Amino acid sequence: NKEWKYEGELPALIDFWAPWCGPCKMVGPILDELSEEYKGKIHVYKVNTDEEQELGGAFGIRSIPSLLFIPKEGQPKMAVGALPKEALIEAIEKELLTEDIKAN
Repeated sequence: NKEWKYEGELPALIDFWAPWCGPCKMVGPILDELSEEYKGKIHVYKVNTDEEQELGGAFGIRSIPSLLFIPKEGQPKMAVGALPKEALIEAIEKELLTEDIKAN
């Protein structure tokens, strides 16, 4: 059992989704917008769980959409379900960018 460690230069948000998932289709465009709005601050990745079943299993994905917030330091946090844009912004600021805010 290997321990997974994120080694990216920026905090990340991973969207676990599937093409047949209705709520995923609502979250997808919002994440595309946020990816642009937070360009250079966070990375946004999308994982199609139909195509990447092993990866979904490795992260314990049981329902979708699931969003994994991965800070540069500290523990990743999972959110399950379709979140509105305001809630996603709040989570990005709190879970991924708090250190940046404290540093300034």
